[in-house]
Amino acid sequence: MAKALFHKSQRVYVKPVGTWVPIERVVPHWVKGVDEPLRITYDCGLGRLFHAHELASEETMHRMDRCQEDDDDDMLIEQWRVVRRLMKWRSGDGQVVLGVTPGTYPAVATDDGPNSGWRVPATDYDRDPARIEHQARMIAHTPDLFRLARKVSEFASAHPDDVPAELRPVVQRCAKILRAVYRLEEDTAAAAE
Repeated sequence: MAKALFHKSQRVYVKPVGTWVPIERVVPHWVKGVDEPLRITYDCGLGRLFHAHELASEETMHRMDRCQEDDDDDMLIEQWRVVRRLMKWRSGDGQVVLGVTPGTYPAVATDDGPNSGWRVPATDYDRDPARIEHQARMIAHTPDLFRLARKVSEFASAHPDDVPAELRPVVQRCAKILRAVYRLEEDTAAAAE
């Protein structure tokens, strides 16, 4: 039987998405004749329900921060990967993109769940397969690029005089991207006040 590990309005870190959000609803999944729920999922307002293993409390994240000395981003930002999924009700006919198995489409796995992550409807894939393949590769490498942007920003903050003039626009752009990513936290905190 399952017990709720988090409560409504608790601020949690959503690992597959890489952001902090408050829990909007705790959703128990009941089975007839059983006194306790079989499993519990959490609605964080991000478009799908999350399991407890996909979330981390602030206390857990603080412990992880203290344990990790060198590269705390590796623990917070997961490694995403492009996986191939079969197109249901379709054969391998149609447009073929170089290096792609016919009858499949790309999905970006953001955790170990069977249907986790990003995927496209078949109609979108049929319209422009090469573009969708490119988007999948870009999304899969987003955590690495985010990690690099954070390192560049941290270095520039710690050593402002050591940043060459040619790189200052890059550093400013990295800081702007990081602010946009963390804006959800600020908006949530402002809404709670």
